Amino acid sequence: MTTAPEPMDILLVEDDENDVRITQRALLRSGLAVRLQVVRDGQEALDYLRGRPPFNDRPRPGLVLLDISLPKVNGMDVLRTVKADPELRPIPILMLTTAAHMSDVATAYAHGANSYLCKPIQYARFVEVMSTLGEYWGSVARVPT
Repeated sequence: MTTAPEPMDILLVEDDENDVRITQRALLRSGLAVRLQVVRDGQEALDYLRGRPPFNDRPRPGLVLLDISLPKVNGMDVLRTVKADPELRPIPILMLTTAAHMSDVATAYAHGANSYLCKPIQYARFVEVMSTLGEYWGSVARVPT
């Protein structure tokens, strides 16, 4: 008898409500076992990752989907801060954005992003991307805990 895989904890850092809903639906349709947590700005993301109130009892995410354009602290600054922290550095961070400016791609990788993804315009393609990401980071890749 096989047991169901443990759900993967994913932190989505996104301030656009439509993008949050689309990502939630795409992950649900992908069939992956996922627990999605959502924060709406860069400061909340940093507080969540560090376990600061009100996120004291939060699960440590196995993956962060990080938008670039965020209020309070932008996504690049969140990325830079997380990757400079030895405790948080191992958490995979995937930049998930609508912009594909090569300067942003280069900056993200220079600051330690594990991947840079442009949100596909077609919903069916976005579901495929989310499924592939979840499968890879949840089952294939190994990350220190």
